[in-house]
Order: sequence, then structure tokens, then C-alpha cells
Amino acid sequence: MAVNLQKGQRVSLDSSMRLALVGLGWDTNRYDGGYDFDLDATAFLLGANGKCLRDEDFIFYNNLVGRNGCIEHKGDNLVGGSGGDDEVIIIDFSKIPPEIEKIAICVTIFEGQERRQNFGQVSNAYIRVAKLSNEFDVNGEDQIRFDLEEEFSIETALIVCEIYRKNGEWKFNAVGSGFQGGLAALVRNFGLNA
Repeated sequence: MAVNLQKGQRVSLDSSMRLALVGLGWDTNRYDGGYDFDLDATAFLLGANGKCLRDEDFIFYNNLVGRNGCIEHKGDNLVGGSGGDDEVIIIDFSKIPPEIEKIAICVTIFEGQERRQNFGQVSNAYIRVAKLSNEFDVNGEDQIRFDLEEEFSIETALIVCEIYRKNGEWKFNAVGSGFQGGLAALVRNFGLNA
């Protein structure tokens, strides 16, 4: 059974977890803007300075596999709201380079500013972390769940959580922090050129 976390809570991951499924899901509220919502999950591999050390440490819909194959984004869901996970990221902890201290998992709204969309129009957003038994396991055993209950009225990008290394073990931090400026703002925040 998964541990349900609130914003700001931290918990250690199962020390025997080699493969983790990070599932993100959401629903969109009705609005009359005429555009579908396209939410995108991203992962940033970060060094001790909190920045990406290389361009390939930014995993998203145009770069689905991270350095050493340590992270794999399973593809872009263009509509979401399908029930269950809308986008999935797989982490192989055994392949994460030793200089990587943290993995930031984020969600952005594609062209959110241009389409006048924001996270205030998104509901039932969550992230879950499941322990996978092997590379063929597609569901896993749920370990952590974090429901984003905060109302975001103008934000087009969220840092959902951080998975970070401390004293040789991996931990989960429920962040839930919003940004304006979409994916470009996050890319700059993590030290890359937008």
C-alpha cells in the first residue's frame, strides 16, 4: 500500500528498489478556450549545484532517454485525463551516474501561455512511485502517492517532486512548486539554455 504524502513531506525510497515507475496523472476542467490541454512530464538530472551537467540530463518528449539509459520517458500523451497515469517515466537507479544528486520531476502545459491555459484549470493531479520487479513489469507495487491539492491560478509549469540522494540512499520530496513561463522557465532554472 502506498504512503500518501502532503506538500513538503519527505520519505525514503525502498532501498531494494532498482527500477521505479513514476506515473503522473491529471484531469482538465472544462473551459471555453478552444484548445485541448497538452501536459508534459519532464525529468531533470541534477548535480550537487542543483543544475543539469549536460544537455542529455533533460528528459522530455523530444529526448526520451537520459544519460546511460538511467531514465526513460515512455512517450507524450497529447490529451491526458484518461484515468490512471497519463505519462510515465521509468528510473533505473543502478544506471544513474554518481555525480547526479537529484532528479526533479516536473509537469508543464504545452503552449500554456499562448493558449491561455494554466494549472488552475487542471484537477486531480497526482504523482505515484511504484517499485518495478523487473524491466517487463508495467504496473509495479505502489510505494508513494502525492496528490497536488494546491490551487495554481497562473502557473504553467510545476516542479512536482524531487528524488534525491542522501547518505547513499534515495529519498522522495513532495515539492508542488509552480512557475510561470512554462518549460522554458524550468529549463533556465535548471541551468540549460531555453
